[in-house]
Amino acid sequence: MIQLKEQKQPNIIFIMSDDHAAHAISAYASRINETPNLDRIADEGMRLDNCFCTNSICAPSRAAILTGKYNHLNGVRTLYEDFDARQQHVAKILQENGYQTAMIGKWHLGHGGNSDPTGFDYWNIFPGQGAYHDPEMIEMGEKKVFPGYATEITTDLSLKWLEKRDRNKPFFMMCHHKAPHRPWDPDEKYMDLYKDVEIPEPETFHDDYDTRSSAAIEAQMRVGRDLRKRDVKEDPPGGLTPGELKSWYYQRYIKDYLRCIASIDDNVGRLLDYIDENGIRENTIVIYTSDQGFFLGDHGWYDKRFMYEESLRMPFLIRYPKEIKPGSVTDSFALNVDFAQTFLDFAGIQAPEDMQGASLRPILTGAPPEDWQTSMYYRYWEHMDPEHNVAAHYGIRTHHYKLICYYGEGFGLPGTQNIKKEIEWELFDLQEDPYELNNVYSDPNYQEIIKELKRELYELKEKVGDID
Repeated sequence: MIQLKEQKQPNIIFIMSDDHAAHAISAYASRINETPNLDRIADEGMRLDNCFCTNSICAPSRAAILTGKYNHLNGVRTLYEDFDARQQHVAKILQENGYQTAMIGKWHLGHGGNSDPTGFDYWNIFPGQGAYHDPEMIEMGEKKVFPGYATEITTDLSLKWLEKRDRNKPFFMMCHHKAPHRPWDPDEKYMDLYKDVEIPEPETFHDDYDTRSSAAIEAQMRVGRDLRKRDVKEDPPGGLTPGELKSWYYQRYIKDYLRCIASIDDNVGRLLDYIDENGIRENTIVIYTSDQGFFLGDHGWYDKRFMYEESLRMPFLIRYPKEIKPGSVTDSFALNVDFAQTFLDFAGIQAPEDMQGASLRPILTGAPPEDWQTSMYYRYWEHMDPEHNVAAHYGIRTHHYKLICYYGEGFGLPGTQNIKKEIEWELFDLQEDPYELNNVYSDPNYQEIIKELKRELYELKEKVGDID
């Protein structure tokens, strides 16, 4: 039996929140909040500045992370398709190779049938989105109510499992917070945080979508128009101008969102303290991420779905003292389909050939290969869903450009409406226009670039097997 001090395979703690935008983390130069415990991971490890999701919506991103496959292959293209947990995924592989495994918190990949978690020695998950206060959870198939606040409960259960683990074996724990998902219900102790503070509005708060596709104009995610009373907890005061009303909604929404993040930050600190105090710091990989980005009033929106930067970008902070230099930063591309192969690489396990990602270990250790990916493929499938009304689209992002095609159909997929639209394109020069306000697709100066980007887009599409 290998003793803990001789353990060669690293422990892996994967902490993931839901809808936590990178620009609401102070390690990413947030203008609106401080996250000292998340910053600890960055200060003691690495911050990834170009980590992206391949489909900016909850369940599909989670399926991609588990399987290392794009959504057309793992079967979860929309929120309305459950995950078939009989398929191979990273927790199963780690478990088969001697790892203790746990899944605690938000699963959001379906329940019952073939959709409950597999490959985990212990699992305790929220049904669906879960509740913030006194949530019901499903522990190894049994429903139970846990008194308290969801973020605290998820951490309590994670620490309890860590205490009971076999200390002679490596472990892989997925600690998944439901926060800061809508409707943004804070813990009681943070109800007055930011009470007397005016949160700055983003630069693109009053975006008029000029030059953009009809998809941007028609999306039903506008802060001053589409938020509900349940989101902001009260009716707005009377007598406000349209601009004042929009600002009122923003302040109500963003403060509760940031209050939820304050609880996450506290509880990440609890996990970090446990690791440090129990002598497993050197051999434990700690990752903090979110299942996708989120609009924090950017372009006047909340939610995600679009391939625009605030929605596409995932925070990714990682600490592993054995291999990762403290305070390091990389702008190399990383995708959520890369995570599974990264875990396996650090564990010394050969990844299955049908995984589509690439291990991030070379870029995390400061030695990116010369042929490292410099472009990424994205596809959002939920065409004109009834609540958000965002058109389906796919596209390519490079370090310099982003090309998006709104292809106008849902192809009868679950969660799509039978609405056909004209095909529209957007091109953004990210160096000249980082806020993506100016669609230059029709600009004569970019026509050769468009041809090259389309060629590369269709090559990527074919490479990942997304042929329709």
